Amino acid sequence: MSDTTDPPTVERLDEATVDRIAAGEVITRPARVVGELLDNALDAAADSIRVEIDGDGTERIRVADDGHGMSRGDAARAIERHATSKLRDAAELPATTSLGFRGEALPSIADAGRLELVASDGTEPGTRLSVDSEGDIQISDAGRACGTTVVVRDLFADRPARLEALGGAGAEFARISSLVARYALTRPGVSFSLAHDGREVFETPGSGAYADTLAAVYDRHVAARSTTFTHETTLSGDESAEQAAIRVEGVLVYPSTTRSDRSHIRTAINDRPVVDEGVRRAVERGYGTLLPDGRHPVAVVSVSLPPASVDANVHPAKAEVAVSAREAVEAAVETGVNDALTTADLRRSGGVAMGLEESLEPKDGESALAAATVLGQFRNTYLLCAEGDDLLVIDQHAAHERVNYERLQAAVSGAGIDQVALSPPETLSLSPAEAAVVEEYAEELAAMGFDAQPFGGTTVKLSAVPAPLGRPADSGAFRETLAALARGDDPEDAREAALADLACHPSLKAGDALESEEAQALVDRLGQCEQPFACPHGRPTVLSVSEETLAAGFERK
Repeated sequence: MSDTTDPPTVERLDEATVDRIAAGEVITRPARVVGELLDNALDAAADSIRVEIDGDGTERIRVADDGHGMSRGDAARAIERHATSKLRDAAELPATTSLGFRGEALPSIADAGRLELVASDGTEPGTRLSVDSEGDIQISDAGRACGTTVVVRDLFADRPARLEALGGAGAEFARISSLVARYALTRPGVSFSLAHDGREVFETPGSGAYADTLAAVYDRHVAARSTTFTHETTLSGDESAEQAAIRVEGVLVYPSTTRSDRSHIRTAINDRPVVDEGVRRAVERGYGTLLPDGRHPVAVVSVSLPPASVDANVHPAKAEVAVSAREAVEAAVETGVNDALTTADLRRSGGVAMGLEESLEPKDGESALAAATVLGQFRNTYLLCAEGDDLLVIDQHAAHERVNYERLQAAVSGAGIDQVALSPPETLSLSPAEAAVVEEYAEELAAMGFDAQPFGGTTVKLSAVPAPLGRPADSGAFRETLAALARGDDPEDAREAALADLACHPSLKAGDALESEEAQALVDRLGQCEQPFACPHGRPTVLSVSEETLAAGFERK
């Protein structure tokens, strides 16, 4: 519920405090504007926040909340540099719990674009404050319920270098949608809604239940395969247990649903959404061996600590924080996650076809491993081969992955990838960032054999999938392709990363038994690759042990 006490007034900070908090006022891209406005809305005790984006965010950003708003005097002072309602002097910094304590960002936003603020603290009339591109300010009456609406237009219009540095509309909106999703997932008690070019992307209920928010941001199937958890502990050796309490809570999606990178582990510290790699790694340690190699979980983890234990003044964009007793915090996260998953029902089923016959057909040209003869298979993972005076050890997964990757490259650059239609088409609920990638990289997805069309909100209709490796790709491969495209700074790099991930799916895994003919065919086909000695992710495919090395090891002369 919103705070019913009188909101603090906006006052200008003294110079000593300004010197300590001024580092975070550079507006670098549209997502930074959205983050600053979300911080202000949450600090105003908003129960509901709506974000509307046009284009890449430079055209228009609108953030409206139902928080305690501002009086006219406070609204006027809020666009002065280093004026804030959340801090009075530097002595208050250690105990500050607000999100925007660096100093309000409104002046920096107004400096980068045209700003309009409409606010009301419940008294009549409300206030409309406009700042044009020349910095001129106009104040007038406005009708509004209690709360604040900020509209930013023409961001970076007079800064062509900053505009040039931005990505495409899809890439910038993907950053924004991922940011809003992070806030929504880590603040389930607040209702967030996001719209892009008039299209509703998602809306969370604000029920306080992590699973409800997970269903809104991802889909009900992901939410159904999850468990919520809480874990509390205290710092050992501290005389004040209450002062040193560590509370960890959140929601963990079962390891049957994973992603190819860590970006879906959403973390918050003292209600501040941050990218904390230490906490992310602790979450993965909590999952332990439940995670397949190279896969990462979907999880939301919120850590609560005494305010004095957290310093959010270490990152210009407030995206990271410094935490005292870091080891104790990460240990609490790992224990909480592990305990929760130990009691969850994690059963899953399914199999993967290899398509060996198709992928191992020889091609024209000499093989760099033509002289290698397979002797046998070690632990159903490594192929032992004789080549002249050397013993070769070949990683069967890395080798098959390289073969499949180059087949995909050839298909994309040649006549095109083999494709199969899905009947009926599969409807997929995506995250906002994934849906943005579908729009941004429509041509690249089509070139790779995916026919995916927007189907309302963050839902897409998948009508066809690539089938170049002996079997059709599945929705998991489609999601991995989206993740790879989102990670690439350049479309060509993004495509290559996507092909590398797509090649991994049907490739042999450690533990797969091979007949001798299949093993020899794999070695021969690997030798015909353009780059046979590394998988597409850079790992080696072949290790060579010379006869001299063996002789020395056995002390033979």
